[in-house]
Amino acid sequence: MNDRMVWIDCEMTGLSLAEDALIEVAALVTDSELNVLGEGVDIVIRPPDAALETMPEVVRQMHTASGLLDELAGGTTLADAEEQVLAYVREHVKEPGRAPLCGNSVGTDRGFLSRDMPLLEGYLHYRIVDVSSIKELSRRWYPRAYFNSPEKNGNHRALADIRDSITELRYYREAVFVPQPGPDSEQARAAAARVSRPRP
Repeated sequence: MNDRMVWIDCEMTGLSLAEDALIEVAALVTDSELNVLGEGVDIVIRPPDAALETMPEVVRQMHTASGLLDELAGGTTLADAEEQVLAYVREHVKEPGRAPLCGNSVGTDRGFLSRDMPLLEGYLHYRIVDVSSIKELSRRWYPRAYFNSPEKNGNHRALADIRDSITELRYYREAVFVPQPGPDSEQARAAAARVSRPRP
């Protein structure tokens, strides 16, 4: 079993796959214990002028405050960015289709990767590890854990946002998951039987 996890975060000019552009992509690979492998990559991409002109004002303000907007003129191409990220991922994930894509609300990122970086997206397993799903379940089932989760410091920069997501998953593992090694086989079978019973 491949225990690698590929964490990717994207910054865009908006959320529309039809109109918006990918302007920053970052990646970190971890092992199953959430230890970061290597330095990671963080790449700014120069978008088409049209994407900048139609950027919603709230997004423009966000990327101005983070400093990303000022860096776009010196950004690279989509093809070069994909090549750099894929090279880093391949360094730590030797077989394609084995490591899941991880992050927060990562379905949106996957959509832009599929459109703009198909080689990178295709190198990943089809499954995802979405920390936001754990967060939403914790809000419903473990509200004290949810409301005491670590503060985020990423400020909408891709690599910092990934680090926040990894920290967040470490926290939820500590706060709400069953401590390792987890239930023994008999306990696990009993739990499966309980949840499999029809409800009245």
